[in-house]
Amino acid sequence: MDILVAGGHGQVALRLLKLLAAEGHTARGLIRNPAHAADLQAVGAVPVIGDLENDASLAPYVKGADAVVFAAGAGPGSGPARKRTVDLGGAVKLADAAAEEGVRRYVMVSSIGAQDPASGGESMRPYLEAKAEADTYVTARADLDWTIVRPGGLTDEPGTGLVTVSRELGNRGPVPRDDVAAVLAACLTTPSTVGVTFELFGGATPVDEALRRL
Repeated sequence: MDILVAGGHGQVALRLLKLLAAEGHTARGLIRNPAHAADLQAVGAVPVIGDLENDASLAPYVKGADAVVFAAGAGPGSGPARKRTVDLGGAVKLADAAAEEGVRRYVMVSSIGAQDPASGGESMRPYLEAKAEADTYVTARADLDWTIVRPGGLTDEPGTGLVTVSRELGNRGPVPRDDVAAVLAACLTTPSTVGVTFELFGGATPVDEALRRL
């Protein structure tokens, strides 16, 4: 498949792009900074230079893709305004572009707590509100085959390939970035994840088996 990953230089995105390239897919990463292109090429990915936040449309980058993954984020040092333009606005633009180009498959990296933004406290609320609105926008579309993945607290521990996934929302727990990337890659080839929102944590079940059970 040809897969476009928005936010291509992120820590999860780079891991995902590496996995997709190793599986023989055309793994394209949308990045704003040309200086990051070499990092994508190093993992076998194709850098695509574009501005998720400020470009009027992402359709030119989505064109030709079989699936898109939204893995972008304004980051922990950003203010509420950028969380609106990146975490929400970028996800909306990618959904619109996918629909415009006839690309049905859309996988979203969301966050635990997005079902109840107030639960995150003052510091996390703007981020969780942006994620919640983005998820709502994508899941309301009949022209997308969407999956919403809500990982727990991200760690840099080595991945185990063993996870816990749940449609019941409101849980807490850590998950290695390696395993988040593995789940995202598997979602793209697991039809049973279409139309599903689920939380993701470290666990004891192999990724493919966990996803089939959703």
